[in-house]
Amino acid sequence: MGNTGLLYDKFHDEYVSEDAVRKYTTETAGYGISYLLDHDYACIYLNAVESYLQTRPQKPLRVLEFGCGGGMNITRLVSLLEKKGFPVGRAYGTDFSPRLVQAAQQEAKAFLLPSLAGKLSFHIAHNEKLIEDLASDISEKSYLLGTFDLILGVNTFRYCHRLGKGPDCAKDIYRMLRPGGVCINIDMNNRFPAFRSRLRGQERNRAEECYLPSLEEYAAPFQAEGFEILKKGNFCWIPHSAGRSLTFACRIASPMLSLVARRRAMRSLVIARKPA
Repeated sequence: MGNTGLLYDKFHDEYVSEDAVRKYTTETAGYGISYLLDHDYACIYLNAVESYLQTRPQKPLRVLEFGCGGGMNITRLVSLLEKKGFPVGRAYGTDFSPRLVQAAQQEAKAFLLPSLAGKLSFHIAHNEKLIEDLASDISEKSYLLGTFDLILGVNTFRYCHRLGKGPDCAKDIYRMLRPGGVCINIDMNNRFPAFRSRLRGQERNRAEECYLPSLEEYAAPFQAEGFEILKKGNFCWIPHSAGRSLTFACRIASPMLSLVARRRAMRSLVIARKPA
């Protein structure tokens, strides 16, 4: 990749704005993302915990979301796991934007009961320096290594690719997961027609800023680091920004679209496990 510093500055400017807060918090985000967090994404998370994670029932889960934005995803995940009988001992959300970390803290207080909100904290950390930044913020590096059961990222790993830092992020995730721990990565699919057409004109002048990895490219850093790839594929036909009517229409059309054109669905999914 080219000028990493310039790219980082542009991403930083985008995600410290009030527009970013409105886009990534419950009160002002689209109905579509709320629906997905409670349905499609929730199914993926529960299936991963039930089918792939080698759980230890006697010990509550340790969970981390990198690139957590305004905290919508991790707050709902903590609540979901508790409701389904997978108690959470400690959960963390990280993001490189101080403004979004602040918004995430407010999101957790508004969405979660105090008993659950107390288990979740948010920290400023870059995806490519997760251990270094998180350890600096919480002063417990030794407790970060080999202790997490579940680590996930939603719509964030593509920025690592654009900065040429995918291997660095995957390496830190590997070090933080316990043996048998699972990482879930959900991001934009470069084969989805609307994404391709919207970005095509921009890519001529801003290729690095707009680059979307392929499914294989999303998986490659995890494979290279020694993860077992449990699942990879494409799914989801509901835009994060969709209103109620569009969400309903996409729900109705989703089974047929998945049947005839699954590889062109909106999202790419990679589930990887650290060998036990």
